[in-house]
Amino acid sequence: MTIKDLSIESEKYLKPDDIDKIRLAYDYAEKAHHGQKRGTGESYIEHPLAVAMYLVKDKLDPDTICAALLHDIAEDKPELSSDLKKNFNEDIVQLVDGVTKLGKIKIKKSWFLPIRIFQDKKEEEMLFERHVESLRKMFMAMSKDIRIVLVKLADRLHNMETLKGVNPEKRERIARETLEIYSPLAHRLGMGKIKGQLEDLSFPYAYPKEFENLKKIVGPKYEKKEKYISKIKYILKEELEKNKINIISIDGRKKHFYSLFQKLNKYENNIGKIYDLVALRIVLHNTEDCYKSLGIIHSRWKPLIGRIKDYIALPKPNGYKSLHTTIFGPEGEIFEIQIRTQKMHEQAEFGIAAHWHYSENKKSGSYLVGKGSFIDKTEFVWLNELADWQKKIQDKNEWEKGVKMDFFQDRIFTFTPQGDVINLPSGATPIDFAYAVHSEVGDNCVGAKINGKIVPLSYNLKNGEIIDIITNKKAFPRRDWLGFVKTNRAKTKIKQKF
Repeated sequence: MTIKDLSIESEKYLKPDDIDKIRLAYDYAEKAHHGQKRGTGESYIEHPLAVAMYLVKDKLDPDTICAALLHDIAEDKPELSSDLKKNFNEDIVQLVDGVTKLGKIKIKKSWFLPIRIFQDKKEEEMLFERHVESLRKMFMAMSKDIRIVLVKLADRLHNMETLKGVNPEKRERIARETLEIYSPLAHRLGMGKIKGQLEDLSFPYAYPKEFENLKKIVGPKYEKKEKYISKIKYILKEELEKNKINIISIDGRKKHFYSLFQKLNKYENNIGKIYDLVALRIVLHNTEDCYKSLGIIHSRWKPLIGRIKDYIALPKPNGYKSLHTTIFGPEGEIFEIQIRTQKMHEQAEFGIAAHWHYSENKKSGSYLVGKGSFIDKTEFVWLNELADWQKKIQDKNEWEKGVKMDFFQDRIFTFTPQGDVINLPSGATPIDFAYAVHSEVGDNCVGAKINGKIVPLSYNLKNGEIIDIITNKKAFPRRDWLGFVKTNRAKTKIKQKF
């Protein structure tokens, strides 16, 4: 790849002045990295060029593209850091600084082990404190400017694509780090495509034995399912067109190996319970046709009860929208169908980057998206919640556990009796629900009803349940709640009372 390739791609949406700015950043980066080689043997400049190209394809603003080209200079050539300020605007310098800080985050191998490997407690405490502080910096940087994370995700993607050039001892750590931090982060930003790419590239290095075993088990099944799906999609296409549904595309979608690995762990390695090994994805022009198509499919084939999911009416926290149904198809095969519009499909693949096109204007309190339009930061409320919450948490162990529980886990949708949606981490309890509604509701909680039936306060809530919290103004939080509540909001509020 060359600067010419990057310029040609940039010309599709940027002005000549913007492209000149990008060329200047490239010239500066090439000079700074002159003579440097990567582990793969290629010139170092190939890396920032590749990162910049990913972001140009997502039509990011010129300052972000410049930051992508310059992102490794401050780390590799610290003496040039002050020089950056003389040559580039404040926005670019801050982006580069943010990416540099994130680049210092390294997950210690001990984080993956059930027992700490350090003999010296002071050494363990010091390293753990440094690790937690790094994570804090990551999220603080992210909450200030989401573009920093977009550059870092593109940087990590190219690093994973060239991981063979890295020292073998480092590969496992980098791959695990990607699976634990960067892939879930991409997921929470709704960036399904890069999430899948990061997982596919990391899994063989992070869990080599499990990867090989899974390949042996699933390989033949994938092949069989793909043949079945390619045959069935023509029947489905004919059925929808007969009912005057205008189709954009119908394609088969393989489940990513790492997602499959995680799902099999939930089902005790019973692959017979995995119905979305290969799914059919239907992309249509409008939402009305999505629901109409679901009805047509169910009138032709029986759906599997409990496997119909409406993420259009109730999108996932990361913005994902789609209809999912699992049906008993021809020849008795059970398989999943996903139905969505083109806009929903782009959102599912690219997340926040799907809306992010360069605009010359900026508004405070918003991220720029589309030409002359913006996305309010409240669209990604969890970023702001995390930035605010982490400032208050003192206990380092609790902070790390909280990050993994509240922000890197699957979420569930629950409802108040009035129909308000309360979204919580998987495994949350009625106490978590009560505190999510209001602090006083949590403090005064004495019981909970689901569908009219009393349940224990330690009960694990499920998707779609309506929770009625019973309160008493004289009631007080109990210390034993700390043993089963899941959200950090609930834990913090209970502790405050003691």
